[in-house]
Amino acid sequence: MNKFFVQNFGCRATQADGSALETLLARRGLEPARERAEADLVVLNTCTVTAAADEDVRHTIRRLRRENPGARILVTGCYAQRAPAELAALPGVEWVVGNSHKAAIPEMVTGAEYHGNVQVGDIFAQHEFLSAPVEDSAGDRTRPNLKIQDGCNHRCSFCIIPSVRGRSRSMPLAQVVEQVRVLSARYREIVLSGINLGRWGREPGSALRLHELVRILLEDTDVARLRLSSVEPMDFSNELLRLMADSPRIARHVHAPLQSGSDAVLRRMRRKYRVRHYAERVRRAREWMPDAAIGADVMVGFPGETGEEFGDTRRLIEELPFTYLHVFTYSERPGTPAAERSDQVPMPVRKERNRVLRELAAAKHRRFLEQMVGRTLSVVTLEGGALSSNYLKVMLTVPRPANRILDVRIGGFAGDHLREAASLAVLA
Repeated sequence: MNKFFVQNFGCRATQADGSALETLLARRGLEPARERAEADLVVLNTCTVTAAADEDVRHTIRRLRRENPGARILVTGCYAQRAPAELAALPGVEWVVGNSHKAAIPEMVTGAEYHGNVQVGDIFAQHEFLSAPVEDSAGDRTRPNLKIQDGCNHRCSFCIIPSVRGRSRSMPLAQVVEQVRVLSARYREIVLSGINLGRWGREPGSALRLHELVRILLEDTDVARLRLSSVEPMDFSNELLRLMADSPRIARHVHAPLQSGSDAVLRRMRRKYRVRHYAERVRRAREWMPDAAIGADVMVGFPGETGEEFGDTRRLIEELPFTYLHVFTYSERPGTPAAERSDQVPMPVRKERNRVLRELAAAKHRRFLEQMVGRTLSVVTLEGGALSSNYLKVMLTVPRPANRILDVRIGGFAGDHLREAASLAVLA
């Protein structure tokens, strides 16, 4: 077994875990394959947030067996933690390794230290943040994804993630600073991510908060731009928003999960905020950062959601200055309180509500694109394009090397992309 391929499913935290696995496997003497069809070992690093995510993994396993029948398949991640026996029963799967044992995968596939093809333990027994070596955090050639927090202490009634990721755990301050120092020597933009990023530093005995960490990173490292991934609405404190507004080295990008615009639904979801709290945070972000991208996760068809409650969500979205939405159709997750409710919304109704909000989101995004025409935006160059500080894709008139920060004047837009009119000077 010489070549390996890691395929990631789901969120940025999973992507960061997969990047770490790639380097750890390489350190054990394995060679990364360019594609899974030529790999001797294929690691599927899974998500389980929805039934569709589970099916995507199963479909991939079936397809992999057809395209590369000689490959040894190892399934890890959240799906593996939740349903190891289900995955182990699938033809072609040789190992199933939960999040509880993910760090031991290199030893499992190259040595004889572990016996048996299923390795899953108590995820709640983990109290320390398990981190990868510094260089493993990249995973992206131009925007490395640095996971600094894992797990979640919230118990939202629809969410399976706490049971497969465990308690909230933070990367220690000194290690975050060192990781950012090393990465900032090679990359212009670094994305800070986590399962519940806003809870960084909230462990007992720690007085640090996310905004203080960000300030320290700006003061003690040369990072050109930091971008925050999803942060719960009540963790977008005034201190954090003010820091984002005042520093050109922080991306103008606020992503705060909404889930529902109905207080009754939020209570059934066991969310920790109410509509007025959420709206106040979003309006404050817009007031202090007029050009910021503001996005949200929204769930439709939660058990018991009435037409009136869905209407509350639609109206709130219409009123608030969102620039994009991630709209999800509610999916029953085994073992969650919401899945046990008898008032499940019929699937055709869920899908129709999803369509309504996606159309609304598309219209808001288009208006945001229109507002950017004629303006000059700071972008980070990617392979084949660029991404603005306020989270918009930009098509460049002249190709530039990836991993640069430029000021670009916007001449128009096509589809969901802005188009460059003319390029100004390189800033970093």
